[in-house]
Amino acid sequence: MKTITFESTGFVYGSLWGGGSGAYPARKLTANTKKELLEKANAGLDGSLDSGMGYESLQGAILEIKKITTLLIKGEEFTNLQVETEFIGNLKEKDKDFLFELYMNEG
Repeated sequence: MKTITFESTGFVYGSLWGGGSGAYPARKLTANTKKELLEKANAGLDGSLDSGMGYESLQGAILEIKKITTLLIKGEEFTNLQVETEFIGNLKEKDKDFLFELYMNEG
């Protein structure tokens, strides 16, 4: 038996209430396909992707996407993990650089 799931974590970037901009951890998402995961993440740019900070508006996010493949062979479970990083939303290059640095230092 083979199962594949996708999970994402990361950081959202947006305009803070009262001015300025910043990043905050993104809510963890899970899905059965990468396409479904990215659809959920992009839909979350309405404000629901942030994990509680609250923004005036979100511009985008950096996501660490994990593809988890699990095989069950003769009663034993084997797991393969593939990880990639992806940006979503409408981010300027300087915003991407900021998020990537944050991800590398905090993620």
